[in-house]
This record gives sequence, C-alpha cells and structure tokens, in this order.
Amino acid sequence: MRLTRSLTTLPLVFVMYFNISGGAFTTEGLVAEAGPGMALLILGIIPVLWSLPETLIVGELASMLPVEGGYYRWVGRAFGPFWAFQNGWLTWLYSLVDMAIYPVLFNAYLGFFFPDLGAAARWGIALLVIWGSTVINLRGALNVGRVSVVAGVFVLAGFLALSLAALPQVDHAPWRPFLKPGETPFGALGIAAAIALWNYIGWDNASTVEGEIVDASRTYPRALSFTLPLVVLGYLVPLLASLGASDWTTWREGGWPDIAVSAAGALGKPIAIWLAAAGMVSALALFNSLLLAYSRVPLVIASDGLLPEALTRTDARGTPRNAIIFSAALYSIFALVPFAGLVVADVLLYALALFLEFGALIALRIREPELRGPFRIPLGTGGVVALATLPALVLVIVVGLELQDASYGLPAVFGALTAAAVGPVAYLLAVRYRGLKGWD
Repeated sequence: MRLTRSLTTLPLVFVMYFNISGGAFTTEGLVAEAGPGMALLILGIIPVLWSLPETLIVGELASMLPVEGGYYRWVGRAFGPFWAFQNGWLTWLYSLVDMAIYPVLFNAYLGFFFPDLGAAARWGIALLVIWGSTVINLRGALNVGRVSVVAGVFVLAGFLALSLAALPQVDHAPWRPFLKPGETPFGALGIAAAIALWNYIGWDNASTVEGEIVDASRTYPRALSFTLPLVVLGYLVPLLASLGASDWTTWREGGWPDIAVSAAGALGKPIAIWLAAAGMVSALALFNSLLLAYSRVPLVIASDGLLPEALTRTDARGTPRNAIIFSAALYSIFALVPFAGLVVADVLLYALALFLEFGALIALRIREPELRGPFRIPLGTGGVVALATLPALVLVIVVGLELQDASYGLPAVFGALTAAAVGPVAYLLAVRYRGLKGWD
C-alpha cells in the first residue's frame, strides 16, 4: 500500500466542511419541525457541548497518531484489533445511511429546475452523482480537496448573498415564536437535538486519509480550528437573517430557494436559482468528500487481513482504486433503499464509534504518556475525561427524549443497537476466514 501525501490545510478544511456540513441545507427542516427559537438555540448550544469537545479530542489523536485509517488505527492502538474492527463496523453502518441521503438531496434541488422527473430518472441521476464522485476520487485526494474548495466557496457565497439581501427585509425577531405551535418543549427539544447533532457530526471522518495529508500531525488540528467556526456561522448567519425576513410557517425541507424568494426582496429570484444550484453542488461535494473518507475504512481493514487483500492495492498516483470502486458499488446499491427518518439511528451509531475514540485517547494517555504530537489538549487525563463526558451526556439526553417516541424514536434506537450488535459476529467470521486464499 503506497500512498501520496498531497492534501494541505485549505483543501483539508473544505474536505472537512463537506464531511460535516455542506451549508445550511436541512436546517430549514429543523426550523419547520421544532420552531425558530428552539432551532437557533440548539444549533448554538450543540457546538459547545458536542463539537468543541470532539474537535479537541480528535485533534489530539490526529496529532498523536497521524496514520492512514485515522480513528480505526487509534482504537486499534489503544484496545486491539477487535475494538478497531467494531469502530470500523459502526462507521460503515452509519455511512450507508449518510451516503444514501446525498443523491436524494441532489435530486431535491434538481427538482427546482426539472420538477417532473420520474423515479427511474432520479435513480439514474443518483448513480451519476455516485460515479461522478468516484471518478474525482480516483484522481487522488488532492483533486477531491480542490473540488471541495470550489464547491465550498460557491455554497457559502450563495448563503452570504441571501443573508445580505435579507437584512433590509427583517421586520421581526428571528427567534419568535420559540416553539412550533402545539409542540411541547421536550418534544421540540428531542426533534431539534437529533437533527442538530446530525448536522454537527463527522469531525473525525477525514482522519482516515491522514496518510495522504502533508504534515498531518500539524495540519489536521489546524484544519479543525478553521472548520468549526465556518460550519457554525454557515448555519446561524443565513438562518438569523432569513427567519427575520420571512414567514417561518412556510418553511419546509428542501425549501431554501423558496425562502430566498420570500426573504431577499428584489434579489429573491436570482438568489433562489443560485441556492438551488448550490444545493446540487453541495450534495455532490458531500458525497465526493465522504467517499474519500469512508473508502479508506475497507482499505485499512483489508490491510489487517480482515477483508480481501485486493482492497489494499494502490495505483501509480498512490490512490486506493479498488477500495474506492468497492465503496461506490456498495453505495449504488443502498441508493435504492429508502432511509428517510433514520437520523436518530445514524447519530447513535456515529456516537458509539466516537466514544471508542474518546476512550482510546484516555487509554493512550495513561498507558503511553510519552506518545504525543504537536497538538495536545491543555488538560490532564482527568480533564480529558470530563471533556469527553459533555458529548456523552448530550447523547444520553437525546436518546432518552427519542425513546419517548414509540412510533419512530424507539424503533430507530433499537434498530441501531441491533445493527451494532452484529459487529462482533462479523469480526469472528472475518477472523475465521482470514486464512482463505486471497484474504491474507
């Protein structure tokens, strides 16, 4: 497995941006479900209680062990191959949900221009998104980074244009009413927290390509420090301006072009076209950057002999071609599966994998205190434990709230835990057949 280090800070920032956010798309659905005030509050709180602790912990791990495979290798170093495999298994489970969403999002914004597309056409377009991203990925990590920079500038500029055009139209406080009429505070909090968490997960995703990042131990933490405020402001700025200049009761999922028409005055129509195009660009860039990150998981698992050895092969550019094509083929199949309503399951699976990474940092600090990189959280081990407790408490609260919803939340949590429980069985099967021809 021969890799090329080509990603620098700016491309990595935008790869991270599309690993996590991709713009304010989907936040309009959060407002519609929970109400303006609750949506703004939770989008402001989650970064403090969830994202900041995660970025600090991930930043130290990435600086400490800047290796291809990222979180898979961190957990393996701390707890051994069984738990590393569970971490990779959980990652792949939630990636199947994530990656099925973005072709659908692309079609949703394409519908602004072509509203009468049939189901067959939409699936064909979804495949174009998947395999167009695959072609970019096969050109190497740096090309994924460059595409992410161009796409990120286009998306951010569109929402900035909307925000500036909406300011003169603001005629009421954007956080009123606080709750959606008829919604209870706890019900709205559960909805808002689950959706907001989904909009803030993924800070560790790009760690899987650390073997392809220039001076990764310094570059990864530095990129995290730029990406966090970019993501938070990318949500809150357009929401504050647009909510104050429009009727939030008309907001709906996929509705940013319509919001632009109602909030941006005379510039509403051209900005609506811009945002519809930006929604398509964002969906493509999200899939593109996440394919980069997720395809390295089978690469490193295969390098441990737990998947076919063919997945470890790289081309002349140092790109893991087989792992990328394998991943794209799998996502093409799952693009046919309706995943609507699985946000809670997605968040729970991600959090289970993430908490293994938090545990890895604590274990490595205790067992290998001399192992450190250029970036280190300025806290002792006890302080790191306290820091990791914050997102754990957030998750417990969110799951507790969702368990009150017997029609949706309870099945989603049960399904996620059942899928996670299959991980040990998958590991035992992989180990049992490791010695078969072509697997080691």
